[in-house]
This record gives sequence, structure tokens and C-alpha cells, in this order.
Amino acid sequence: MVEKVPPDLAPRVGFNLAFDCKAEMLYALLWFLKGPAAPKYHAPPSNQFGKVSAPSSVKTPGGSQTKVVPIASLNPYQSKWTICARVTQKGQIRTWSNSRGEGKLFSIELVDESGEIRATAFNDQADKFFPLIELNKVYYFTKGNLKTANKQYTAVKNDYEITFTNETSVVPCDDAQHLPSVQFEFVSIADLENTPKDSIVDVIGICKSYEDVTKITVKANNREVSKRNVHLMDISGKLVTATLWGNEAEQFDGSRQPVIAIKGARVSDFGGRSLSVLSSSTVVINPDSPEAFKLRGWFDSEGQLLECASISDVRGGPASGVNTNWKTLFEAKSENLGQGDKADYFSCVGTVVHLRKENCMYQACPSQDCNKKVIDQQNGLYRCEKCDREFPNFKYRMMLLVTIADCLEYQWVTCFQESAEFILGQNAAFLGELKEKNEQAFEEVFQNANFNTYEFRIRVKLETYNDESRIKATAVDVKPVNYREYSKRLIASIRRNAQLGPRTSRFGGERPPRRASSSPWPASPAGGAASQAAVGLLR
Repeated sequence: MVEKVPPDLAPRVGFNLAFDCKAEMLYALLWFLKGPAAPKYHAPPSNQFGKVSAPSSVKTPGGSQTKVVPIASLNPYQSKWTICARVTQKGQIRTWSNSRGEGKLFSIELVDESGEIRATAFNDQADKFFPLIELNKVYYFTKGNLKTANKQYTAVKNDYEITFTNETSVVPCDDAQHLPSVQFEFVSIADLENTPKDSIVDVIGICKSYEDVTKITVKANNREVSKRNVHLMDISGKLVTATLWGNEAEQFDGSRQPVIAIKGARVSDFGGRSLSVLSSSTVVINPDSPEAFKLRGWFDSEGQLLECASISDVRGGPASGVNTNWKTLFEAKSENLGQGDKADYFSCVGTVVHLRKENCMYQACPSQDCNKKVIDQQNGLYRCEKCDREFPNFKYRMMLLVTIADCLEYQWVTCFQESAEFILGQNAAFLGELKEKNEQAFEEVFQNANFNTYEFRIRVKLETYNDESRIKATAVDVKPVNYREYSKRLIASIRRNAQLGPRTSRFGGERPPRRASSSPWPASPAGGAASQAAVGLLR
């Protein structure tokens, strides 16, 4: 095969690449015999920067002739240098205070055709350059201290980083279309499972789902910050939770399931594997790249129908905050969830078939942060042992036992305040008053709550009471069924099981046998004939 001739060699040998096939073959032969011209600068090998270097010298807006060097050639032994680079990331000004004093800083990331580097400005330089430097603009950067980079806090592929000094100058460059934008080295989401904790990585994925913004207080400075979890999926079929902070969390819109590329996310092992977007990270929505186009095409054609497995929820833990660990009740029991050292979490779609209204409410301490049961002093006062106080009133709290069933199994689930109120459709205060004044209306509330279907997020843990071990299931979240997503999961399940052959059931395996009585999961709930008949119908 004849190797294609680089276009920059055409003037040297006097041929035009638009000639016919014979001319092109002759040209290729001449190039092969003579060999390509040696470049003026040999950039170090790189798998992401393979273009030509920046011009050897340029004329700055001030009129002086300045020698421009590639980023890849910078090292601590240079005292005078100028680079022409694009700003691909700009952090906010941050302050610090310790025993040695206080100060401020901000960092930027720069890129040219040869490589990338991080630069940081402190104190006076931070005040000077922060308003001058704009994201995605190109500048000439002259002079600055070069030191060994701290790879713990950045994903920039360079052994050195720049610190601005009093001699540093930054001049805009208007002729720089040749410079690249943000450069990524993407890691597959599936590969994150084997990536060491605290590694800094680049990832790309479809926003499968996202959560509302929440506010948390940072203990170090008692400052309130915004936080939002976004759940990313790629072609590997795996899903990971990435946490956005501050303005990025507040301004993010995932309603159209965009492609999200993150440069410099930190890997966490909290609840499996998750990602945290740092102040030095760069988040690009729907990037103009081949990886993004490929991912979008895959998701629109088939990926959206897949039931992805979350690596942020390996044991079904709550860290991911998203109901991705979907199970049938039979699967949860057959996989022995809840019998390990830690509690397990899973999600299911279940129908309420029985509610135990006896002892579903209790009188609790009225203090805002206390839910301890109070003792009626029979003198108009109620005592809280936890607060060691007496109150003239109390508040109602709920602890409702509910039997839920799906197509294969049933399960007793304990629902506390918010979950119980959601299922019953009434708040605890109203129900408490109704119970005292109108027992029949109170009964109707429970009857109307039967045979409604919800999405349950369930915590299961093996507990021992009176030398008897039983699995306790608690609903940590109850919400209406998202039938759009539920249908997608069912379609994906049907497609998988269609390939398993006629010997398997439509639920992905042979029909489950009855459990032996030695199982720690509770036996049939004593909910009466109605609940048993409902379970039979659902089968």
C-alpha cells in the first residue's frame, strides 16, 4: 500500500496532489526516496496532541517580535519564555487562612497543539489577571515560575505547572483558530470499578437521570453549598453517579438527557464508585466530538431501553440516591440481600395489598429534632425522656406496616412518617384527629390506600430479636410509578429473556420454588384472606 503523502511536502517536490493517480504514485515514490523534512521541534510523543507546533515567533499587539515555544517544551530551567495557548478551564477565586497568614488564588488550564498545562495566580496576581482572562479565549503568556505539578489535584497531562509572578504578562491573541479546545482522555464507566480511589479521570456519558439541587453545610467553614447528583451512562451499559457543586449544580438542566463530558473528576469509593466534580474540573454539555456523536446515536437507537447497572450502588447502598438497583421481591430474597454485615438497598415496583392500622401512630415529642415517644402524665402534660422535659402537647408520628406484592412475591415493609403519609394520602396530624373523632372515616382512609402501585426504595437488614433472626424491610422512599421508565425496563427484560429459550420463565428464570421455612425472610403476612387472594391474583 502506498502511504499518503503529507500535503506540506507538495511544494518541496513540485507536484500538485490533485494530479491523477499516476502522478500521485510518482510523487509518493519521490517522497519515499528523499524522505520528509526534519521538523524544527520534536514534541514528546502524546496520544492526544499530534498536530504541528505553534509558530516559532509572532508579533504581539505591542509590536515586538516574541519567540513562542510549545507548552510541551516548558521546564523549570527556562527563565524567559512565551506560549500561545487557549484557556480551557478557569476556576473561581478561592481564599485560604492558616497559621502562616491568608490569601487568595485562582487557577486556569491552558492548551496548545503540543500539550496542556495548569497555571495559578496568587494574591495580587489573582486580582490583576482574574478579570482579564476569559474562558475559551487565546492569549500569549510570558514568564512565570515552573514547578513540579501536584497530580493529586489535577488531571492535566503535564509534569509541571505555572505560577504567575510580578513579571508575568498576558496579552490577547486574535489569530488562533488552529489551537484546540478542551482535550480529553476518556475512561469507560465500566473501568471505573477498577480505578483507584482519588484518581483524577475524564469521563463521558449520557445523563440517564438527575436529582434536584440540595443544600449542604461544609463543616470546615460552616458555608452552605449547592449539590446535585447526575447519573451518567455509557456504551458499557454501566451507570455512575457524578456530583456537581455550586453554580454548576444550580444551572444544570438534564431534562433532554444531554451528553456530558467531565475533565478531571475525582473517583470516590463511597457506595461503590462515584465521581466528584472539583473546582479544577471542566464540564462540557453536548461536546462537539466523535465520542459524543457516537454515544448519542447509540443511546437514541438502543441505549435508552437498557436497564443499566450502577457501579455507584454495588451493594445497593443509598449513596447514589437513584433507584437503579431494580429487583423483583423474589430476586431480592433469592440473592439473600440484607444478610451481610451492612444493610442492602434495592428498588421495586409493588402494589399495596394490606395495611395494618393497629398501632400505626404514636404520640411523639413536639420538639423539632426529636421524635421520641412521650409519656402521658395524666395531668395535661406529656414527658419526653430524651429531652428530659414536659410539654403541654405532642405531635403524631407514623410507623405503618404495609404488605406489598409484585408478580412473584410479597413482603412486609415498615413505612415511617413521609412514606406512610404518601401511601395514605393524608398527613399524620389529620389522621390522628380523625382517629379520635371519626373511626369510620379513619377506616376508609386505609381501605382507599389498598391496591395502589408505587415505586419503593427498600432497605433490608438481618435483625435478631428474642433469639430469632428476621429480615427487616424499611421503605426509605415511596413515589408514583414512572411508567415510561418502567416500560423501558420491561421491554429490555423481554428482549433479554427472549434469547433464553422456552425452558425459562418470562421473568428471567424458572418459576421460583416455595421457600423453606428456615429462610430469615418473613413468612406469609397475617393480613387476612383479602391480601392472600390479591397475592394469588398477582401471580
